[in-house]
Amino acid sequence: MSDSAAPRLAPLPVRDWDTDTRAMFRGHLSSAEKYLSGAPDAPAMPGILGILAHHTALASAWLAYNGLLLERPTVDPCDRELVILRVAWRSGSDYEWAQHVRIATGLGVTPAQIDAVRHGPQAPVWSAVQRCLLAMTDQLLDRHRVDDATWAQLAQHFDNRQLIELLFIAGSYLCLALVLNSVALQPDPEREERS
Repeated sequence: MSDSAAPRLAPLPVRDWDTDTRAMFRGHLSSAEKYLSGAPDAPAMPGILGILAHHTALASAWLAYNGLLLERPTVDPCDRELVILRVAWRSGSDYEWAQHVRIATGLGVTPAQIDAVRHGPQAPVWSAVQRCLLAMTDQLLDRHRVDDATWAQLAQHFDNRQLIELLFIAGSYLCLALVLNSVALQPDPEREERS
């Protein structure tokens, strides 16, 4: 999807993280210790975390905010992932796409649905609600506003908290895609193989 092969800003290697950065990640990610353990079998740090490590204060705020969307959602995680995948596809974010294909697959989103995200709300695999979520995402990306008809359909299926959360999911992952595309972060190799 992207047009840049060489990263503009490489993830900061864990060996270069200071004590404050390590402590901040431990405070925000339940999985931090497995990456920071230094054990021979420790998994590679995801590239996005290495990018965030360049700015510890911003990383702290982002991880707290994003943690709410991922760990304490009011929206069904499969619905969330469809919105994120549509944002990733439309914005050309290879990294975001690869990460969220893996997450969506783990939640039970089918390969046919993941493929259909590329085709948008018109694909025949979607339920009425899923079609509406993808239309919402496209409208936000194209016009920066959900139209009245789509909003009315969404409001039949989602309460006010969920409606706000859906808007923030689309906006947040567009923001993240802009960052990832601009620094030219490449998909994590082990993630790429699984997607």
